[in-house]
Amino acid sequence: MLWRQVISTNGNKIRVLVADDQPHILEAVELLLAPHGIAVHCVRSPELVMEALSERDYDVLLMDLNYTRDTTSGKEGLDLLARIQEFDKRLPVIVMTAWGNIDLAVESIKRGARDFVQKPWENERLLSLIRVHAELHQALRRARQLELENRLLRAEGMPDFVASAPSMQLVLELIAQVGPSDANVLITGEHGTGKEIVAKLLHSASLRARMPLVAVNAGGLPEGTFESEIFGHVKGAFTDARTDRIGRFELANNGTLFLDEIANVPLRQQAKLLRVLETGELERVGSSQTRRVDVRVLAATNADLRQEAVAGNFREDLLFRLNTVEIHLPALRERREDIPLLAAHFLERSRTRYRKQITDFSPAAMQAMMQYAWPGNVRELEHTVERAVLLARGEQIEPANLAIASSRPQAGSADTMSIEEMEAQLIRKVLRRCDGNISQAAEALGLSRAALYRRIEKYGI
Repeated sequence: MLWRQVISTNGNKIRVLVADDQPHILEAVELLLAPHGIAVHCVRSPELVMEALSERDYDVLLMDLNYTRDTTSGKEGLDLLARIQEFDKRLPVIVMTAWGNIDLAVESIKRGARDFVQKPWENERLLSLIRVHAELHQALRRARQLELENRLLRAEGMPDFVASAPSMQLVLELIAQVGPSDANVLITGEHGTGKEIVAKLLHSASLRARMPLVAVNAGGLPEGTFESEIFGHVKGAFTDARTDRIGRFELANNGTLFLDEIANVPLRQQAKLLRVLETGELERVGSSQTRRVDVRVLAATNADLRQEAVAGNFREDLLFRLNTVEIHLPALRERREDIPLLAAHFLERSRTRYRKQITDFSPAAMQAMMQYAWPGNVRELEHTVERAVLLARGEQIEPANLAIASSRPQAGSADTMSIEEMEAQLIRKVLRRCDGNISQAAEALGLSRAALYRRIEKYGI
């Protein structure tokens, strides 16, 4: 596995999120911290705190316990503290209030705060607290990332993940940061960009790694069998239900469930998915017994779910549940620096598998690969290299062995294409015209979604 670690602390610069509904407090904190090289981001409500935490990393959160809803009890701040702990228990939180007392201080510490200050604060003490907690947080983060890298490099049976292009650095950083958590992750990107591999890496990096990772093509399930596949059924629930069946959620209990092609789940089924994500409870088809499951959900799609939500094709509340964090995988044409590494990796694997004495690619073959658009992304590159290894007769792979458009001008003409090649090209064109929407493409092609998925897999699209 090729793995590049990315440290996200901007060197050693401390980043502090400050939350208070009073502008003069925010200004005072910024005036205190900024001259010491500390980056300060200010927000004025609990909702903006959670939004800021979901968008970037901070080393310390300094937050008031009282906001506009209730200016004396600290309840609003304590509720926010509980939400923060659920989102990220490792983030150091220092709470402050003008109405502080020992009971409120003790309660905030019980709920996960690292320290407590009362307004007006002592500048030196507040600065010292922030530095100590931030530096400790940075050190622990670096240690966790190093441990994660070592664990991934040592893991047996893990998928190979080749990524060195600048456009992949955020992906690597997010995998390292989010992997150890229980956060739901939405993985987006075109077909063939490696979404399932990212799901496997996230699962491997988590505390659930010893439990199962259950993958299901959610969009490829017929609507009539969706509930049975996902939630299970009991004997007699319908005509062919001859025995009880455990659904994918129960199979993934205490582990991870990977829902691929989530955008193509029908709206009626989306509501049932949402309920399980919100409550952790489900009933098998034909049963009234409620069962609890503890599952981390990773979802993947090549569609723009925000646009789908605006169009009424995808529930916005389900989208919010799925994308606590979103990891977007760039297309291969946007990370061309990785093509030589990926091609060499696939070459090594294929020549070992087929016992071929092939050393490398000719310069012309490598140039052809670098110039090609790769509409099928990494998956297409993998299949192209495998086919080239089988076809090559010498010690090098030549452009003719690759059979890609940039090295074979006549490859796109009907006279030189097989029926299967023509069908694959047609599917690619329709998918591009439909912006990757499987339902629309299947309708345009006169196929069922399941049939289209089978062809997509067959042709490596």
